[in-house]
Amino acid sequence: MDDKTKTEVKRGVDCIGVSISFVLHDGRGRVMLHKRGEKCRDEQGNWDAGGGALEFDEEFEDCLRREIKEEFCVDALEIKFVSVRNVLRIQNELPTHWISITYAVKVDPAQVQNGEPHKIDELGWFTWDNLPNPKHSQLQNAINEVKELGLLY
Repeated sequence: MDDKTKTEVKRGVDCIGVSISFVLHDGRGRVMLHKRGEKCRDEQGNWDAGGGALEFDEEFEDCLRREIKEEFCVDALEIKFVSVRNVLRIQNELPTHWISITYAVKVDPAQVQNGEPHKIDELGWFTWDNLPNPKHSQLQNAINEVKELGLLY
């Protein structure tokens, strides 16, 4: 089959997508969020924590480390598993289905940079009482889970 006849399968739309999501924190109660740019797959302009699709033949933590490095140019200092969620939502008038595997990840805030300026408009460190709006549809779930488990302090 040549490239012209191949059909691109869209994760989360044509098949269930698996995402590795993460909440970066500094170990002192602050979380790092980014504002999604126009070239993000969905929810442009919303504040989000971070994550990406699991690739074929990739271990969860390998994907986690790869995505953190790509998006924020930093290495994980400490990784803690948070949850697995079944995410069903409507995006751009299409039903989507993702399995989200979420981690809390401690990083050195001085090392964090925008590694994907074509997708990320802004970065910021926030405390629980000053989270920015508008939020990605899944951000509050992830933040609540991390906070309830007491993983940031």
